[in-house]
Amino acid sequence: MRIVFAGTPEFAVQHLKVLLGNDSAHEVVAVYTQPDRPAGRGKKLASSPVKTLAEIMGLPVYQPISLKDPEQQLILTSLRPDLIVVVAYGLLLPPKILNIPKYGCVNVHASLLPRWRGAAPIQRAIEAGDTKSGVTIMQMDTGLDTGDMLNFVECKIASDETGGSLQNKMSAIGPSALLHTLEKIARGESVPVKQDSALSTYAAKLTKGEAFLDWSMPAERLSRKILAFNPSQVACTTLNNEHVRIWHAEPSIACEAVIPGTIISTNNDGIQVGTGQGSLLITQLQLPGKNRLQASEVLRSKAVYFSPGNIFGQKADDQ
Repeated sequence: MRIVFAGTPEFAVQHLKVLLGNDSAHEVVAVYTQPDRPAGRGKKLASSPVKTLAEIMGLPVYQPISLKDPEQQLILTSLRPDLIVVVAYGLLLPPKILNIPKYGCVNVHASLLPRWRGAAPIQRAIEAGDTKSGVTIMQMDTGLDTGDMLNFVECKIASDETGGSLQNKMSAIGPSALLHTLEKIARGESVPVKQDSALSTYAAKLTKGEAFLDWSMPAERLSRKILAFNPSQVACTTLNNEHVRIWHAEPSIACEAVIPGTIISTNNDGIQVGTGQGSLLITQLQLPGKNRLQASEVLRSKAVYFSPGNIFGQKADDQ
C-alpha cells in the first residue's frame, strides 16, 4: 500500500522505522509532522524526531499548522495514499481527510481501548494504579479515539513503572502489531471490533500546574503521580521559596501525624515526608540549576536544607 505517515515524537519514530524496514512491503510516500518548535535555552527552532528520521531517509515532509485548510487537503489527495497511519501526530484529522485514503486512516494508540482515550494514556494509566496497559491499532473516525479496534497487544505495568519506561515498552511492542495489522488490511482480512464506550475513561493532557504536588494527597497517590510524570512534566514542589523537582519516590511504612509536606526524617535511603495519608520517601530529586541526583547524594551537601520540620510546598515565612 501507498502510506502517508503522520507522527511527531520519538514514540512515533519507532513505528515509522518498521514501515521503512525490510519486513514491510509498503511504500511510505510522505510524512506529516508538527511544525518546528522553539526548544532549549536558546529557543531555537527544532525539528520533531519524526522529521529528523524522514529527512535522513529522503522522504517528503509536510508540516501544516492545520489540516482543515482546503489547500492542504488537495496536497494530501495528490499523494494518492491507500492508507494514512497516525501515531501521536498532535493534529486533528477532519472528516474530509479521513475519507481521502482507500482504506481510511489507522491510529496507533498507547492504551487498551476503550480505557484511556485522549492525550496522555501512558501517564494516566500509571497514575490510576493500572496493572496493565498496551497498544491498540484502531480505524479512525470523527470521535476522540472512538474508532473500531483492529488489533491490540498488552504489556504489564510494573510497581515502579515510570511514564518513560512504559512508553519504551510500548515502543517495543507497537510497531510489529502495526505491521501485522497493515498486512491484514492489505489482504482484506481485517476484522474491526467496536469499542464499548460505557467502559471508556479520559486521559487528559498533562499540565505544568498539575505537576505541582499536593501533599494532602495519600502517599500512594503521590508516588504514582511522580512516577507517571517522569520524565514528561516531572513532579515538583517548593522548599524555602525554591523550586524542587521530584523524580522518584515511594510510599513509606513509617508514618507520623504531621502537617502534610513536613520532612519527618532523612537518611541514606532518602527524605521521608508526611502526606495526607502515610508518608513518602523521596529517593531522587533535582534542585534549581543542578542535575537530577539520588536523595542520598543531595543530602551530603544540603542536609540542613532538608532538616526535619521543614515543610515542602510552603513559603519560608509560613513555616
